[in-house]
Amino acid sequence: MICPFCAHEVTRVVDKREGASGKTTRRRRECQKCTRRFTTFERVETLDLLVIKKDGKREIFDRIKLRSGIIKACEKRPVSAEDIEKIIDEIEAELRKNNAQEVSSKKIGELVIKKLKKLDEIAYIRFASVYRQFADLSDFERELSKLSKGLKK
Repeated sequence: MICPFCAHEVTRVVDKREGASGKTTRRRRECQKCTRRFTTFERVETLDLLVIKKDGKREIFDRIKLRSGIIKACEKRPVSAEDIEKIIDEIEAELRKNNAQEVSSKKIGELVIKKLKKLDEIAYIRFASVYRQFADLSDFERELSKLSKGLKK
C-alpha cells in the first residue's frame, strides 16, 4: 500500500478490524518512512450496479455520492461517521440482495429516508426536503405532521 502522504511503498498494518457489517475489513497502516498513519478499507468487489435516474439516464452506483448526500443531511447533527457508514452498507446490501443489475434512484432515496428517519429526525427532514423537492413551507409542515404522528404511536 502506498503512503498517501509521502508516496513511500512500504507500510505496515498496525491494527485490523472487521467492519460492523462483517463485509469490510478496516486496516490502520503506518508508513515506514514518514511514520504517519492512515486507514484503508477492504471489501469484496462486486459487479457494477446501475442507477436509473429520474430522466432515464443510467450511471454506476457510487458510494461516495451516496455518502456525500447523507453527510450533508447529517451536518452539525450528533451522527457519527460509523453510523453513516452503517447506513451506506445497509443500503448497498439491500440493493444488491435482489441480484438486479439496475435500481431506480427513487428506491435509493426512499431507503435513505427510511434509514435517516430512524437515526435522526432533523437529518431525515433535511434529506426529504431536497429529495422530495419541497416547494414551500406547507410541504415542510405536512412532513413534520407525518413525523410527529409516527412518534406518538
